[in-house]
Amino acid sequence: MAEPELTERVAALERTVQDLVARLDADRAVDADRAVDADRAVDDAPTGPNAGGPDTGNPFWALDGLKAQVGGTPGAVLYTGTVTLPTGEHYDWQYGHTVDDLLDTDWTGYADTLTALAHPVRLLLVRHILAGTRTVAALAEVDGLGTTGQLYHHLRQLVSAGWLRTSTRGQYAVPPERVVPLLIVLSGAHR
Repeated sequence: MAEPELTERVAALERTVQDLVARLDADRAVDADRAVDADRAVDDAPTGPNAGGPDTGNPFWALDGLKAQVGGTPGAVLYTGTVTLPTGEHYDWQYGHTVDDLLDTDWTGYADTLTALAHPVRLLLVRHILAGTRTVAALAEVDGLGTTGQLYHHLRQLVSAGWLRTSTRGQYAVPPERVVPLLIVLSGAHR
């Protein structure tokens, strides 16, 4: 092997080692920050499934998994859930987007979908439907939902936006693919 070629290879190896050391130092700094955040999160975390992963004690178990999947990209958003409703219906669901896809999308098309939920009566309706009150007659008996005409108006808005479906038997339900997203929207609004 010629001297200049050997020198170039050694220099390339040195740069690689320096890059690896820099990455290791950066990872250690992130781990130290994460440890501080984890201490804070554990101290402030509510009880329940969001207090940590399954038997891991790590409040960032889902985030760590997402980071492992997306690698060095600008990032991603993942929402997932496992839900058993009071009616016994069970849904396991997961969906994600890259940050680039979300930022490149025209958000104005989401206004109608979000607006449909932006009414106290509609939120109450969806809550009761998730709990098992599925017919207009049964919903009309719930205090605070208004007259039958008002009830039909709100139901039409929610069906049009895709938050509800109706069957030929006159039963309303949240579509299975919307149960977890609906609960995530509500979680995002929770203070």
